[in-house]
Amino acid sequence: MKSNPLLEEFTLPPFGSIEPQHVEPAIDHLLQMNRDGVEQLLNTVERPDWSNFVEPIEILDDRLNRTWSPVSHMNSVINSDELREAYNACLPKLAAYATEMGQNQRLLRAYQQVLESDTGLDDAQRKMLQNIVRDFHLSGVDLPQQKKQRFKEISEKLSTLSSRFEQNLLDATNAWTKLITDVRQLAGLPESALELAKQQAEQRDLDGWLLTLDFPSYYPVMTYADDRDLRYEVYRAYVTRASDQGVSDVKWDNSAVMEELLALRHEQAQLLDYANFAERSLAKKMADSTHEVMAFLQDLAHRTRSQAQQEYTQLQKFASSEYGVEELQAWDIAYYSEKLRQQRYNITQEELKPYFPEQRVVSGLFAVVSRLFDIHIAEKKGVDCWHPDVRFFEIRDTDGVLCGQFYLDLYARRDKRGGAWMDECVVRFQSAEVSHTPVAYLTCNFSPPVGEKPALFTHDEVETLFHEFGHGLHHMLTKIDYPGVSGINGVAWDAVELPSQFLENWCWQREALDVISAHYETSEPIPEDLYQRMLAAKNFQSAMQMVRQLELSIFDFRLYLEYGPDDDFKTGGRIEALINEVREQVSVVRPPSWNRFANGFSHIFAGGYAAGYYSYKWAEVLSADAFSLFEEQGVFNPRTGSAFKSNILEKGGSEDAMDLFVAFRGRKPQVDSLLRHSGIAATS
Repeated sequence: MKSNPLLEEFTLPPFGSIEPQHVEPAIDHLLQMNRDGVEQLLNTVERPDWSNFVEPIEILDDRLNRTWSPVSHMNSVINSDELREAYNACLPKLAAYATEMGQNQRLLRAYQQVLESDTGLDDAQRKMLQNIVRDFHLSGVDLPQQKKQRFKEISEKLSTLSSRFEQNLLDATNAWTKLITDVRQLAGLPESALELAKQQAEQRDLDGWLLTLDFPSYYPVMTYADDRDLRYEVYRAYVTRASDQGVSDVKWDNSAVMEELLALRHEQAQLLDYANFAERSLAKKMADSTHEVMAFLQDLAHRTRSQAQQEYTQLQKFASSEYGVEELQAWDIAYYSEKLRQQRYNITQEELKPYFPEQRVVSGLFAVVSRLFDIHIAEKKGVDCWHPDVRFFEIRDTDGVLCGQFYLDLYARRDKRGGAWMDECVVRFQSAEVSHTPVAYLTCNFSPPVGEKPALFTHDEVETLFHEFGHGLHHMLTKIDYPGVSGINGVAWDAVELPSQFLENWCWQREALDVISAHYETSEPIPEDLYQRMLAAKNFQSAMQMVRQLELSIFDFRLYLEYGPDDDFKTGGRIEALINEVREQVSVVRPPSWNRFANGFSHIFAGGYAAGYYSYKWAEVLSADAFSLFEEQGVFNPRTGSAFKSNILEKGGSEDAMDLFVAFRGRKPQVDSLLRHSGIAATS
């Protein structure tokens, strides 16, 4: 076999040497090495324990994960036809290997023997082994051979379908652009949005202003464009992406992909004796039952919907009385909401942007978390990255010991998946044989610098950055040495959003804002008057936003809870019927019949949130209640910060999520903090 840079030992991924033709041979080679290694251990280790059996397998899997991680990440951030082909070729192979290992009875018995007989295990090791044994059962280890084979086939197909969903969405997003040659058509847009549109046109050698469906382009049009027809056109293109209603090529329609994903997840759940995939999904979550999840969501909807309806009625009256709009359409909501917010609070996102230049926000974020958690963050130059805009940083403790490292990729660009996320590059793993510092990818899609100006962020974007960095800290500050329960691994999925949502709170504290903001030209802090207007507007339409999230959460959970292969789910009709039914019960905004939001709902079809989107609200209860302790004791109280770090961030998945929360907060979480922070009356 010719030399393949992917197979060389590395501390950090060799992005510069990853070429598509190297990917599949490297993965094939490592998968075979892993198979051979596991078989050798099973045949030669008579009395398996942690050191002679578990750790060697962890080393094999760690090498595979460190090789695949940069490939998967680059497929998301610098997508190309060649890389996509290599990536897609590997997905079923990786899925087949995972299922093969998960269905290996000899391997399960060996792990059970370690769990039962190795008296030297610590609590984290024991928790990891308990998770491993649980996951064997979730991989179909107990099934007869014919059903095992079917389970494996489904796993391979699901990995391929999830990738196809994401790629269809990316292609449909990239396929639509609109060139504006008369700037009067863009009346109302702030100068920063016009400059970005001009820059996008120039980058493609076009004269005029180019609009795309990337969020930094889409959002200003929907919020500020006076031209209602333009808002309609952009809205329609956005909400019909990858659908049969789309304005781009129907070859990217995700409808059939969604139907097949639902059917296969349901079938796989039933193979494991779950009634549906919603039940199966709770095996790794805090919630005990589907009834508990639905009761939680319906209770929040009950507490919130009346206020949301009042907010929407106020918006309708405002649009009618001030602008003569008798019937609000979906493409009007953001526009007239912004007008109402300006009238009521005399504040806009654009007014705040000059106070949030990238350098100040990023350095301020580091200063805030350094003060909270007693760490130090510094940039490291000369590290191989996948794009010139990407930067690399290190986190050290007060003694200068390296805790973690991360790549920061902030800007939207073509061939980069939309949204914001944190992902694992390298997981903490410490043993006699291995010493890995955790490394994270922190990825956003913010507006890039335009001309000579620095990148200026909206306050919403600042919150997004804090959110993803909260995930990053969970991954990087862990003190757990075993990959299966280190960082975010092994954490109940409906608790994994706790650190991210928790950190957003500092974006609203005056003491923190003075650190993360300053006018990009004058270095002046946010004036007190502007800050007070920020606070006053903080919960503007918060109930409308809450019911929107509840709409998505209930739709997702019911989609998997109520799926039946004999009804019209398989024709796609039930998907649209269900989301409309949920909207009737929960929502206050009614989108048009051709809206196909679900076709772009990658969280539940291509991500890890299938029957789990409720986790955002579940964890928001945890995060709001956790922050309430800082409100009581001081937002930079060192003891409280240290307690959060030691009980939540450092422990990873080594203990039950509820036990860790109670250890920090002193009691179980209460929903009242979330309602109070959201400005929603705590009605019973």
